Amino acid sequence: MSGGTSAMRFAVLGSGSKGNALVVEYANTRILIDCGFSVKETERRLARLGLDADAIDALVITHEHDDHWKGVSRFSRRHTVPVWLTPGTHAAKQADALSSIELYSPHEPFAIGDLEFFPYPVPHDAREPAQLIVGNGDKRLGVLSDIGHATPHVLSMVDACDALVLECNHDPALLASGPYPAYLKARVAGRLGHLSNGQAAALIKNIDATQLQQLVVAHISESNNRPELAQAALAEALSCSPDWVHVAHQREGLSWRSLVNR
Repeated sequence: MSGGTSAMRFAVLGSGSKGNALVVEYANTRILIDCGFSVKETERRLARLGLDADAIDALVITHEHDDHWKGVSRFSRRHTVPVWLTPGTHAAKQADALSSIELYSPHEPFAIGDLEFFPYPVPHDAREPAQLIVGNGDKRLGVLSDIGHATPHVLSMVDACDALVLECNHDPALLASGPYPAYLKARVAGRLGHLSNGQAAALIKNIDATQLQQLVVAHISESNNRPELAQAALAEALSCSPDWVHVAHQREGLSWRSLVNR
């Protein structure tokens, strides 16, 4: 793919416990947020979106868990792509060889090409996890997954976004009756684990969502949730039809979504 895009757009390569990656594109800049698939699978999923892997300008990593990190080292070396990560994530993965390293603070904005990044810390059981707001000076995409509970700072960061990719990991009843061992159920439902459908819906009710053009369910558990439950919870919170809420699937991901001027 050559040339740039006039509107900021994003797509999800896949989302869930088996791998996560999201690509954001604006003008002449294309950024991959997380790379939780093998290099070959990442390349295949980028091609499905019409992108060559060599078109990726940088990897921005939220934390070191394998479903967000699996392909980072090899992808960065094979395609000579710099990796942006927090000092804590770097410390957790310092044995992994990367093409080049750029450290970012989860409290300070930074820019890569035509895109601005506004990271923010989240409560999750990783070394120094962060999530991201991505902007182009006009539109704002909020990326929020792998978080045990929404803090006031998280709410302030995702307020008034034009698009939001939001974790709806589990349904509490399905988690309680599901196949996970007790310790894993406790981790998932804990304050450093993952958001339930109800917690995600409560977040929506506590922010300004009037500018949302796109709302995407992410990191949904294949064992402890169902897409229609997550869609219904967010739709009720937003007072919209469930089919307006998109789902980023583990296998299919989510095709391109553009943020346009109204």
